Amino acid sequence: MAKPGLSAALPLLLLGSFLSASSVKADAALSAPLNVTIRELEVNSAVVTWEILEGDPVIGFAITQQKKDVRMLRFIQEVNTTTRSCALWDLDEDTEYIVHVQSISMGGSSPPSQPVLFRTPKESEKMASKSPDEVTMEEVGQAAQLRAGELIIIVVVLVMWAGVIALFCRQYDIIKDNEPNNNKDKAKNSSECSTPEHPQGGLLRSNV
Repeated sequence: MAKPGLSAALPLLLLGSFLSASSVKADAALSAPLNVTIRELEVNSAVVTWEILEGDPVIGFAITQQKKDVRMLRFIQEVNTTTRSCALWDLDEDTEYIVHVQSISMGGSSPPSQPVLFRTPKESEKMASKSPDEVTMEEVGQAAQLRAGELIIIVVVLVMWAGVIALFCRQYDIIKDNEPNNNKDKAKNSSECSTPEHPQGGLLRSNV
């Protein structure tokens, strides 16, 4: 015959076991992120991307970032988001890093993803690997500013030349308009300076 205390405790033990099993099942149902990839690798930054299984109730993510052979970790966590990427900043150049990604749900966190190892490039390597045809946004902006400055200079020069030509044409028109008057004055002056005739038609003669 079972003791009364043991009979009363048995349902509580069964309920606790059921709740624990449900909790473990909810956490275990969340899969680790897949296809974790490092993109846009720069000297001091990078972007990590990943995928999740369709149907996983994911509400956020957690990322652990660690330098290789160094125990110090950087932990990044964000909830209430559906993004599948995260920027890693303030990295050291020519340094190896290890990254893990976890999905977060209302029931807890998923197992960590497979570790991803990457190395940041050196500044000199990044500059050397830049192709001649590659143009950054900063360079595009500088080129646009130069073109705008050149256009302004060209417009100013054209306006100045137009003003000079207009002034020349105006002066030429003034000179051309004054030429008939000058010719008339010259003809008048030449007639006045000619030898005067005698009032009776004879020429003036000097007395000897």
